[in-house]
Amino acid sequence: LVMDVPEDANAGCPGTGSSKAGKSSACAGCPGQASCASGQGPPKPDVSGVIDRLSEVKHKILVMSGKGGVGKSSVTTSLALAIATDPKVQVAVLDIDLCGPSIPRMLGVEGEGVHQSADGWTPVGVKDNLCVMSIAFLLDNKNDAVVWRGPRKAAIIKQFLSDVNWGEIDYLLIDTPPGTSDEHISSVQLLMGAGSVDGAVLVTSPQEIALLDVRKEISFCHKTNLPVIGVVENMSGFACPHCKECSELFPATTGGATKMCEEFAIPLLEKLPLDPRLTKCLDEGEDFFEKNGDSAMAKTLLSLANKIKEMLH
Repeated sequence: LVMDVPEDANAGCPGTGSSKAGKSSACAGCPGQASCASGQGPPKPDVSGVIDRLSEVKHKILVMSGKGGVGKSSVTTSLALAIATDPKVQVAVLDIDLCGPSIPRMLGVEGEGVHQSADGWTPVGVKDNLCVMSIAFLLDNKNDAVVWRGPRKAAIIKQFLSDVNWGEIDYLLIDTPPGTSDEHISSVQLLMGAGSVDGAVLVTSPQEIALLDVRKEISFCHKTNLPVIGVVENMSGFACPHCKECSELFPATTGGATKMCEEFAIPLLEKLPLDPRLTKCLDEGEDFFEKNGDSAMAKTLLSLANKIKEMLH
């Protein structure tokens, strides 16, 4: 069967600054098609509330990956805990993985409720200098599915950014779902419209099947003018807790994250092995640095945190 397929039918958004903006077949059905085609660009969201709420948040970092299952939420949680080992630094995590919110469990606050006052929602405290906000806190049952279309997803993300009383925060880490869709577009538009977002940390694993999707995430960042802070290769080997050796778990058949970062000229921040002790702590909501602070994995995570802090200063 031969079908007459338009040349750009399989293309994604050409980018709002492209000469094809609003004119590509991929633009069909997009609410901003007419604005892009006229050269005005997509309609800008109202970010006045976001600007006010984030005025005291110094650094905003999106943790992203086009691929599911590479440990993006695990990296977000571990990075937040690593940064929070410095008691002078205030850290917050925003979980916008609306259909699979796992951050509260990993941080040991699953089942907590959100307090609402005249100042807005108060994020749930994990420790003195670490707090978190997630859709999981608003569900009646942790097993309930969030079956929402794009507009409602966009609305709750805006609410998280404009109605949560974040206060003075040094680092806000935003954990995103896999892909390059509604949640990503909404969060990037709101943050960039509010005037400041440091960029994205992209998470991958070594095998080509993961790198294929992460390359799409890099393309998304380029099209939305979102800076890429760097890449973390997660599950880069298996760290045996007994013999201390690290063995290959997922073969890097095409050179892994190292080769991809060279291809796109972006920094490879760190290679994180799969450590069963970290997996256990995340599953049970325990602080890995309190349990295994002297481990090689803890030192690697602290190194990752320090690299990101240095790059943002």
